[in-house]
Amino acid sequence: MARNNYHFTSESVSEGHPDKVCDRISDEIVDLVYKEARKNGNDPWAARIACETLTTTNRVVIAGEVRVPDSLLKTDKNGNKVINPTRFRSAARRAIRDIGYEQDGFHWKNAKIDVLLHSQSVDIAQGVDNSSDRQGEEGAGDQGIMFGYACRETPELMPAPIYYSHKILELLAAERKKGEGDLGKLGPDAKSQVTVRYEDGKPVEATQIVVSTQHLDDSWDSAKVRKVIEPSIRKAMDGLKIADDCQWHINPTGKFVIGGPDGDAGLTGRKIIVDTYGGAAPHGGGAFSGKDTTKVDRSAAYASRYLAKNVVAANLADRCTIQLSYAIGVAQPLSIYVDTHGTGKIPDAQMELVLADVMDLSPTGIRKHLDLNKPIYAQTAAYGHFGRKPGRGGSFSWEKTDLTKTLKDAIKAL
Repeated sequence: MARNNYHFTSESVSEGHPDKVCDRISDEIVDLVYKEARKNGNDPWAARIACETLTTTNRVVIAGEVRVPDSLLKTDKNGNKVINPTRFRSAARRAIRDIGYEQDGFHWKNAKIDVLLHSQSVDIAQGVDNSSDRQGEEGAGDQGIMFGYACRETPELMPAPIYYSHKILELLAAERKKGEGDLGKLGPDAKSQVTVRYEDGKPVEATQIVVSTQHLDDSWDSAKVRKVIEPSIRKAMDGLKIADDCQWHINPTGKFVIGGPDGDAGLTGRKIIVDTYGGAAPHGGGAFSGKDTTKVDRSAAYASRYLAKNVVAANLADRCTIQLSYAIGVAQPLSIYVDTHGTGKIPDAQMELVLADVMDLSPTGIRKHLDLNKPIYAQTAAYGHFGRKPGRGGSFSWEKTDLTKTLKDAIKAL
C-alpha cells in the first residue's frame, strides 16, 4: 500500500557538469547528422547515430557508430569513404563554448578533440532497416524496456522534487550567462537537490535544499555563494513552499573553483535518472543522448512519457506509469504495461488495449507520430528530457497533450 506522508528527494546537474557536457556533445552530433540528412533531398530516415563522448582536462573523445550523408565523409588514401572529423570537432567546440567553458583546464578553443566514429555494423543495420515482423518497416535498434510517467504534482505533470531541482539550475545558468554582477561570476558546473515533504500524497513544502555551484572568484566562501544564489533559488521554487525550518546546504564542502571536466571526467549517459523522473518512477536503464530515434531507448521512452502524460491530462488518472518492451529487429513492442496506481477511471488492462490502439508503437510509428527525425536533441541534454515546453521547431513533441480527445473517444467506444 502506498504511503501518504513521506519525504522524497531528487537531484539535478547543470549543463556544465562533466557528464552533461558529454551528453550535450553527443546530442550535437545527433543534430548534425539529422541536419545534413535533411539537406539536398537526403533521407533523414536513413540516419543512424550511437555516439558516446568522454571528457577530461582539455580533452574530448567522441566514439561510436554512425550512418551519415556523404557531406560528412571524406575519401582516404585507399579510396574508401570514411568519417571526416572536421565537422564533428566543430560541433563539439560550439557546444563547449555555448555552455561557457573558457577556463585553463577546459576551453572550447584549446581542448584536443579526437573523433573515433565509424560506420554502423551491418549486423545491426540489417535488423533495423527491415524488421522481422512487419515487412518494409524498421525494427527496434536494440532490445530493452522503457518507462514513461506523469502525475499531477506540477503544471508540467512531473514529480515535484525533480521539477524544482531542474528549475533551480536552469535559472542559475540563465543568470550566469547574462554576465551581470556576482551571478556572472558563477561557473558552468553545478548540482542541485531538493527534498519535498508529502502530506496525503501531495507535495506541500521543501524541507532540504542542496546546491553546489562552481564560482570563478577564488575569494568566495560558502556564505558568499549562498548570498549570491539564494534569491534565484527562491525565485525558482515559486509554486512550492520552502519550509520555515528548511535546511540549506550551499557549497557544503567550501570552495568550488576547479570544476567541469578539469575537476572530474565526464561520460555520456551517466545521468539517466536526472534525465527522467528523479527516481520517482522506474527507468529502463538505457540512456538517451547520442542516439538516433531508431534506438528505442530514446524514442520509446519519449512515446511512453507522451502516452502517460496524455492519460493524466485527459483526467483518466492522477498518476500513470507505462512500460514498453522491445526486441532488436522487431517492430512492434513485445509488451505494454500500465499502472495508474489505483487512480484510473478504467481498469489498467483496458487502458493497455486502448493505448495499443491509439498509437503505432513501432519505431516507425513513433518517429512519424512525434515527428522525431529532426535536429532537436541538443536542447534535451540538460535540465531533463521531460516536463519541458514543446517548441515551434518540433522540440519536445512528446510533451504535447494532443492525444487526450482520441483517448477519451476510444474509451467511450469500449
